[in-house]
Amino acid sequence: MSFSPTQWHAGPVAAAGALMVSLALTVGAAQAQDKTFTMKITTPTLNAALDIYAKVYAEAVEKDSGGRIKVEIYPASRLGTIPRQIEGTQFGAIQCAIIPPEFFVGLDERFEVLAAPGLVTSASQGHRVAADPAVQKFYLALGAEKGLHGVAVAYAEPSEVIAKNAIRHLADFKGKKIRIFASEFQSAAFKRLGTTPTAMSPSDVLPALQQGSLDASVAGVELLSGLHFYDAAKYITMTNHAAIFYLVELSKKWFDSLPPDLQQIVAKDAASTVTGFQQRADEIDNAAAKVWTDNGGELIKLPADEQAEMLKMLATVGVDVSKTKPALAEAYKIVSDAAQRAH
Repeated sequence: MSFSPTQWHAGPVAAAGALMVSLALTVGAAQAQDKTFTMKITTPTLNAALDIYAKVYAEAVEKDSGGRIKVEIYPASRLGTIPRQIEGTQFGAIQCAIIPPEFFVGLDERFEVLAAPGLVTSASQGHRVAADPAVQKFYLALGAEKGLHGVAVAYAEPSEVIAKNAIRHLADFKGKKIRIFASEFQSAAFKRLGTTPTAMSPSDVLPALQQGSLDASVAGVELLSGLHFYDAAKYITMTNHAAIFYLVELSKKWFDSLPPDLQQIVAKDAASTVTGFQQRADEIDNAAAKVWTDNGGELIKLPADEQAEMLKMLATVGVDVSKTKPALAEAYKIVSDAAQRAH
C-alpha cells in the first residue's frame, strides 16, 4: 500500500494539532483552577442567626475552595435595603443574599408561605420544617427563573412584636400602626388583630419608631437586640404567632460562572452549615433575649387565655389568603403538610 505525500504527513500534523488542543485545554483548566472568585454575602441583621450563619458559611467555603473563593460579609443592610439586596443578587453585583423568604414576594408571591401564622410553635419544629425534603425542593427552585439559585432553607427564630407602648393584652393591638414583613399572610393576620399593617424594610423601622410614625413592628428578638432597638422602644410582646425562616440565595449568574467543583462546594457548604448550625441558632436567640433585658427592655407574654385566643383568630389566615390563588394554595399545602409532619 502506498501513500501520497499529503496522506503521509496528515498523521503527524493531526497529532501535533491534537497535542496543541490538549495543551490549550490543560492550560485553560489550570487557569480556571488558579482563578479566584469574590463572594459578597448580604444580610439585613447584625449579631443574629442570619449574619452569624453567614460567617460560618464563609469560613467553610473559603476552606473547602482552598482560597479560590474570597468571601466578604455585609450585615445590617450595608449593601442597601432588602429590595436592593435582592436586585443586586439577581444581577450578580451581590453573590449571596441571606434573607427571610417573605421579602422575595415581589418576585413570586409563593415565597411568603413560610410566614403564615400558626404553622410553627417551637424551634425544634421550625428546624424540621426547614429540613423537610418537600419544603427544600420547593423553595430552592422557586427563584430559578428570576436570577436566583437557592442553596439552603433554615429556621431562625419566633416572630414577635416590639412596641413603644407595652402590648400586654390582645386589646392593646387595636388601632396601632404596625410594620410587617412584605407578606399578605402577615397583613391579613394583623388586620384581624385590629392594627394597620405596613410593609417596611428593617433598616427603616428604627427611625420610624423613634419618630412616632410607627407604633409597633413585627420582628425577631435577634434583630431587635442586635440593632439596638431598645434605644427606641422597650417592650417586646412574645406573640410567637409565626416563625422567621431565612433563605440562602446565590446569584444564578455568578453560580453559573463558577467551575463545577466550586459550584458543588458553595451548594454543599450552605446545606451542611444549616445542619450544624441548629443548636447554635437556638443559643443565639436565647442570648439576644438576655441582651434585650440587660439593656432595660422588657419581654412580655400575653395572658394564656388571650394567647390562645390570638392563635385561634389567626389559625385560618393561611387557608383564607391562599384559597382563591391555586399556585399559592399549592405552596401553602406544601409547608402546612410539612408542619404537620414536624409536630
